[in-house]
Amino acid sequence: MASPFLQYIAEFMYARRYAKRTVEGYVYWIKMYILFHKKQHPAQLKDRDVEYFLTYLSNQRNAAPRTQAAALNALSFLYSKVLQQPLSLNLNFNRSQVTPKLPVVLTRGEITALLKVIEPRYKLLAQLMYGSGLRLMEAVRLRVHDIDYDYFSVMVWQGKGNKNRRTTLAPELVVSLKQQSQYVLQYFQADTANPGYAGVWLPYALARKYPSASKELGWQYLFPSLQLSVDPDSKLLRRHHLDESCVRREIKIAARKAGIRKNVTCHTLRHSFATHLLEAGADIRTVQEQLGHTDVRTTQIYTHVLNRGAAGVKSPLSQLL
Repeated sequence: MASPFLQYIAEFMYARRYAKRTVEGYVYWIKMYILFHKKQHPAQLKDRDVEYFLTYLSNQRNAAPRTQAAALNALSFLYSKVLQQPLSLNLNFNRSQVTPKLPVVLTRGEITALLKVIEPRYKLLAQLMYGSGLRLMEAVRLRVHDIDYDYFSVMVWQGKGNKNRRTTLAPELVVSLKQQSQYVLQYFQADTANPGYAGVWLPYALARKYPSASKELGWQYLFPSLQLSVDPDSKLLRRHHLDESCVRREIKIAARKAGIRKNVTCHTLRHSFATHLLEAGADIRTVQEQLGHTDVRTTQIYTHVLNRGAAGVKSPLSQLL
């Protein structure tokens, strides 16, 4: 990040405990805004300049509503928190009208086929994303002690929107998860024997509050990286979690091997979890809690998937044939 101003914004956000991805997203949109206005300083720009930029995203970039909203959130933060010049609540810009896509959902047969051919190292992760409705980053960031074997649940900390939740765990995964914990133990024993190992990364002030926690087994990542690496922020030697890009790639490869023609991503497994719960008779509030949605309207997209498919709707052609 070459710009001192953008660096200041990043440090300003980190000091207020914003998530790394939120910081990166906000800095990206603020940089785009500055470049759009030919590198003028945002303090010299006004409401109308924000309106021009947001309209440009809609008209020229054909941005989705969520993309436009993300840009607006970043600029609102910039002006209200950093520059102390809040934007008007009545900004007049062309709002994006791109229709959001319906989620891609796999059938139970397709899920079975995918899990049969996926690389064994990534199978448990895929099973958790489907079986517990986890987002990719929620899955790779799991710690050893986040699995509650007594109540068959998975504890998700600081998920999207910085929310915590408890979601279901398939009892059939208990044996595999305990084997994975033993695998983590082997790495942990080797790491603690290394004098240069500084312990696993801990969020926020936990490292100061619990100085020994970083070298306790329960805090280690359940899906660790194969290699130790230097933390770019602290410059300390740590073992991070598995690279999420590897998981994305393996899901794509497994879908092709299984002969699935749909556009399958890691999030497809979460979509399938929600849809299959509703198909099985779960009420929408339960599914909302399992997914960690703040608004039930977000969860209702899965009822559209059911209503627009064959479930509960008989084609008039069937009556002819």
